[in-house]
Amino acid sequence: MARKNLLKGLMEGDGTAKTETVSPENTPAPEARSPYKRGAIGAVSRSIADLKSRSVMDLDPFTIRDGGLADRLEHDEEDHARLMDSLKTYGQQVPVLVRPMPGAEGQYQIVYGRRRVLALRDLGLPVKAMIRDLDDDAAIMAQGQENAARRDLSFIEKVNFARQMTEAGYDRKTVCDALATDKTLISRMLSIAQTVPIEMIEMIGAAPGIGRDRWLSFARLWEEKGGRSGDTETARDMIAAACAETSDARFDALLAWLEKRGSGHSRPPAPRPRRDPQTVLRPDGAPLAEIRRSNRSVTITLPASDQFTDWLESNLTEIHRDWEKSRDGE
Repeated sequence: MARKNLLKGLMEGDGTAKTETVSPENTPAPEARSPYKRGAIGAVSRSIADLKSRSVMDLDPFTIRDGGLADRLEHDEEDHARLMDSLKTYGQQVPVLVRPMPGAEGQYQIVYGRRRVLALRDLGLPVKAMIRDLDDDAAIMAQGQENAARRDLSFIEKVNFARQMTEAGYDRKTVCDALATDKTLISRMLSIAQTVPIEMIEMIGAAPGIGRDRWLSFARLWEEKGGRSGDTETARDMIAAACAETSDARFDALLAWLEKRGSGHSRPPAPRPRRDPQTVLRPDGAPLAEIRRSNRSVTITLPASDQFTDWLESNLTEIHRDWEKSRDGE
């Protein structure tokens, strides 16, 4: 009976049915409606929408697109593999944040959590995500504050994020709020970004073991001794000559080069030939695998969700045995 009375109340304004004849000339213009219906039904709709925005949902990783500012300077295959192992063993403990793509129903843009999305995509697993309707400013603020709270984002990656925010037109206070950093440190970070060319920063990479003071020293030396014609190529030669495979080692090699410059030691030794990654293609032209060679090892990268990867792992010993037999027959 209570439910019947509730429906009756929704359909009738004062509890009694009224019939009123209105001529077309006197018909009032339709009232502008809000995004949600008004009254009790509207309240329910708003409550459902609010609950949905606060809940964590499973999304297909291929519906999540990249967006916002780049917060990483390099893609580390070893870190990616470790993250995949962790997600496979323990599951996704922390959801990512996405926002709906305008004009593309069922598609989302990543706000933060890019590495988790890529790892889950390679594992063929859904992504636990919070969905928020955020404008560009709110998305950048959320991304920056997440970056500031993460311990694995290096100092120079935060410098690069501050640089991108400044170039995008955000004022100094917004940059400070996004990175949860005071104006003094932001000024030092931006002075590094303005002094050291972005090509040089990208050449070095994340350098997680290099903090503020050493980067300030690098920027000071670059301002005094760098910026000459051909310095970018010389820096590449120095890195190759030092066999610097990690970003910390690349930083150390270039810092040592700048410190010695002008003392007769600035000419780099002959570099070793650079080995770019080689892509192996399928018969239809699609990428199958990527092969990277270093002085110590060869790394073959295959999609983790590809069944060929499982087959190769199971048959690798037999493939090697067949290869040895073919050598014996030569």
